[in-house]
Amino acid sequence: MAELGPGVTLSHYHIVAKIGAGGMGEVYLAQDTKLDRKVALKILPADLAANHDRMRRFVQEAKAASALNHPNIITIYEIDETGSGHFIATEFIDGETLRERGRQAPMKLGEVLDIATQIAGALSAAHAAGIIHRDIKPENVMLRRDGIVKVLDFGLAKLTERVSPESVDTEAPTRANIKTDPGTIVGTAIYMSPEQARGLDLDGRTDIFSLGTVIYGMVAGRLPFEGSNSNEIMASILGDKEPAPLARSSREVPAELERIVAKALRKNRDERYQTIKDLLLDLKSLRQRLEFEVELERSGQGSERGVGGAVRVATSGGGSAEQKTLPAEGGTLNTRPASSVDYLIGGIKQHKRGAAIVVAILILAIGGFGYWRFTHQSTNAVTIDSIDSIAVMPFENMTHDQKTEYLSDGVTDHCAEFSLPIQKPKT
Repeated sequence: MAELGPGVTLSHYHIVAKIGAGGMGEVYLAQDTKLDRKVALKILPADLAANHDRMRRFVQEAKAASALNHPNIITIYEIDETGSGHFIATEFIDGETLRERGRQAPMKLGEVLDIATQIAGALSAAHAAGIIHRDIKPENVMLRRDGIVKVLDFGLAKLTERVSPESVDTEAPTRANIKTDPGTIVGTAIYMSPEQARGLDLDGRTDIFSLGTVIYGMVAGRLPFEGSNSNEIMASILGDKEPAPLARSSREVPAELERIVAKALRKNRDERYQTIKDLLLDLKSLRQRLEFEVELERSGQGSERGVGGAVRVATSGGGSAEQKTLPAEGGTLNTRPASSVDYLIGGIKQHKRGAAIVVAILILAIGGFGYWRFTHQSTNAVTIDSIDSIAVMPFENMTHDQKTEYLSDGVTDHCAEFSLPIQKPKT
């Protein structure tokens, strides 16, 4: 077997550098000489390929990941074999693992929600294809420099039973699985679900628990279930004690995020989120609500304290994805965004002159429409009789003044909330 290293060519891949190693072999950065692109080569040496279990996992990873097409799942290019051993060629991810990111500065709320949402999106695609990952942990999550998250290492992935398309319930939890050896425990101890630690049959809810553990770690800077060794950790996971509330780590944790993580970490899987899609929707909803409140603050609508006793905290310079609304001490996150009426009134108070002009135009438009309706009742009775509603077209800010930009959206939304009574002409 040829010695692997920089300068060696494996098939049509020219090895550039070694970038990692693990129980499943070594990973190299290589150049695809046919397509002129960078790739990552995971190589299982010939001596390890003799181990049937490792070989099975190696092939399983390639098959599982290649069956998925999602922007947050690593792309598999090919699997092949040479004199140097079996290898998988995948996309090269220029970035760092979530574990490496966690060793740096504390993560901001916006970053946590962004990463968690992308991981949940990847798992949602995998579960929809009948694949559960079974080894979600920071080492298996890569963060690209452009902010894209990639879930990798499907070596422990499990294929669920296929059913006919006519009988598929897309909202139902993934429960029917191909059987594995009874009592077999696979995965990483500190991120295992209780059922995984017991060696029971697994479904998509085990990935939900593991993701909940990852999110908890990103927020708290520690794990929900800890111990000095794997046995103590397993005992903590299997025990009755629930993890400490996230609020103990930081009072700036939104109550809604606390609820989401607590539900994902339910030890009884029937009390957990039943589908990863449900968890994904809650994460997206929370993220949108926080961004909405930040936009209100930036427009001048908010004050020091937002809705529900929330304190607005700028977590980094200027960007809405990083500037988040966090609950004050003793406060809870109000999950109901302000209505467009409140938004419009607040803007009017901030920009009285511009608002007065827009409102005047709005009144004239509505009045003109009413006059036209009155004068044309008799002549156009047949046509008007069929009109039950009117469309409110979007208003455009012709001044190009960003300070009054809110009015174009606010006025449109405000009009749409009202039903304009239309009296049908008598015959």
